[in-house]
Amino acid sequence: MRICFAGTPAFAAVHLAALLQTRHQALAVYTQPDRPAGRGKQLQASPVKKLAMSHSIPVLQPSSLKPDEQREQFLALAPDLLVVVAYGLILPQSILDIPRYGCINVHASLLPRWRGAAPIERAILAGDDETGVTIMQMDAGLDTGDMLTTEKVSIEGSDTRLDVETKLQIAGSSALLRVVDAIEEYRFRAQPQDDARSCYAAKLNKSEALIDWSASAAYIDRQIRAGIGRTPAYSFVGEQRLRILAAQPLPITSEATAGTIVETLKGSFSVACSDYLLKVSAVQLPGKNSSSVADVFNSRPSLFTVGGLFASAPPAAS
Repeated sequence: MRICFAGTPAFAAVHLAALLQTRHQALAVYTQPDRPAGRGKQLQASPVKKLAMSHSIPVLQPSSLKPDEQREQFLALAPDLLVVVAYGLILPQSILDIPRYGCINVHASLLPRWRGAAPIERAILAGDDETGVTIMQMDAGLDTGDMLTTEKVSIEGSDTRLDVETKLQIAGSSALLRVVDAIEEYRFRAQPQDDARSCYAAKLNKSEALIDWSASAAYIDRQIRAGIGRTPAYSFVGEQRLRILAAQPLPITSEATAGTIVETLKGSFSVACSDYLLKVSAVQLPGKNSSSVADVFNSRPSLFTVGGLFASAPPAAS
């Protein structure tokens, strides 16, 4: 088939790479405009753009697909199918109607659960023990189209967002190729979603990354794992803002106030939560790379002393 692809981050690039190994023809790739990134705020091409350019595939980067000229340009490509993976722009009906087999989307959840922008993070935060990929026939709604196929993956108790994303990349690429190779069959068997079972996966914001130590140790652990790579969990100890990058709930209770450091070891420290302790083993100081707690102890031994208190803000200036 003649296929166009629309996607932006590394997650999407993995799926594009899989498609490029098939017999189908990649006509063009749509991706979001280059964005400033890094300390120098230089414009950076998306992972999808970099991959497309390395294969000499035309790259289109409109800021919106709603203008008439975008419809005309897409119509001129005459695609049989548009594959969309984490593109980040809304596809108007005028675009959805053009391909012979419509537009299909690789969504990182088992729809109708976790429609929206952050399905991986929300699944971890909710304590789901499984998630998956849904290949969906797109319509004008938000992740509401008929389901062509699904592929389940487990969420283990130590999985971070990056771990789950890696599992979903593998599952999604495999499912996508099955659907593309037999698109008519999958469209014929498509199943509507049960809207009554849907829930919305809103993008995480910075305020949700701030740790509330009066929550359970299990929830704070999920908060830390969900934030890895995108919205890292953080707290304050004294005047120091600290990202918490790796931790483990311990089934040990404490009489200490939530947020109190109750134990320090060579490679970790433990903090009281509402129920149990949370053993922290990796952190990140402002302007620094991630570090093991052992390394921080070597350079700043007084930072994590027993009795020290984590808080939701630095102390007010006197």
